Amino acid sequence: QVQLVESGGGLVQPGGSLRLSCAASGSIFSINNMGWYRQAPGKQRDTVAHITSGGSTNYADSVKGRFTISRDNAKNTVYLQMNSLKPEDTAVYYCNADLDGMFLGSWGQGTQVTVSS
Repeated sequence: QVQLVESGGGLVQPGGSLRLSCAASGSIFSINNMGWYRQAPGKQRDTVAHITSGGSTNYADSVKGRFTISRDNAKNTVYLQMNSLKPEDTAVYYCNADLDGMFLGSWGQGTQVTVSS
């Protein structure tokens, strides 16, 4: 099973930026797809951004043009650069690996992102 540790969250004002990191271990990172997900209070967990092992990316419509997902296979790490943050981006952010349609890691504690003035 893949172990995942998210970091980089915090409190930021609207319009600000944050960079989230997710360090993965326990599998061959380079063959896994990776994704960032978020869950706001009282809402379901949604996909924010996804990157395949080959580097293809997909984004939720709500974050397109503001968020960028990237990966560093040498560091077994996936990143989420978040710019122009909005209050509605407030949520706990999680990462996970997937392969052949199956999640490979457990949902950990995530990292809290709060966008507020």
